[in-house]
Amino acid sequence: MQLNIQFINAFTDTLFKGNSAAVVLLEQWLSDELMQSIATENMLSETAFLVKLPDGRFHIRWFSPITEIDFCGHASLASAYALFTDNSRLNSLIFHADAVGDFTVEKDVEFITMNFPLMTPEAVDEIPLPIISGLSIKPILVLKNKQAYFAVYENESDVINVVQNSDQIKLLAPLDVVVTAPSKDYDFVCRYFWPANGGDEDPVTGSIYAGLAPYWHSRLRVTCLEARQASLRGGLVKCKLLNNRVLVSGKAVKYLTGTIDV
Repeated sequence: MQLNIQFINAFTDTLFKGNSAAVVLLEQWLSDELMQSIATENMLSETAFLVKLPDGRFHIRWFSPITEIDFCGHASLASAYALFTDNSRLNSLIFHADAVGDFTVEKDVEFITMNFPLMTPEAVDEIPLPIISGLSIKPILVLKNKQAYFAVYENESDVINVVQNSDQIKLLAPLDVVVTAPSKDYDFVCRYFWPANGGDEDPVTGSIYAGLAPYWHSRLRVTCLEARQASLRGGLVKCKLLNNRVLVSGKAVKYLTGTIDV
């Protein structure tokens, strides 16, 4: 069996930047074991598998190199980019994921915009010990949603310079850790550590902005936000609060098109 595959860099318009995702469009689902094996072989943050439903929606599933992921933004952006590129007349899509339900994706001249549910984090009463021992700089505030702990810093330099102890951060599984602070050039910056679910640091994490956007909206009192994920590869993310949803926008660029023989 041969499967077509594309590697797309998401949240960037520059090759070798942003976050890479593999996109595999299927006629029917493969076994979970085979999809996990393909994702492990790809060794990218995520591999997205999609099956088109009879009503025109696309059922999407995401696999990191080590496990299936409930919600992934950058691989959704990459998947939309692949579908929009393959059909230039297509301007909007509906993706369905079991954990988050339906969400729309639209393109304009510059950006692809995903409409995500809000996942507003709430402050924790007591900072978990693995965060205190797992981050080299102590945060001023820690919040939590169903995806991750949010370690908030006062200065952008703290986000740039903080070092994680992955053995400690793993103890927070199934949750990950995002570190964030206000920025002089953007509204905020962040980095994302996820050693329990995918790798030491995720280059750009689209899904976490469903939590970051409402938090920074509450701090800055602005509806439209621009953020920089300050990983080694880096990425630019735009957000807009819309009732109980958040619009997460970015660019993408194709790196590779190939064939998998399985």
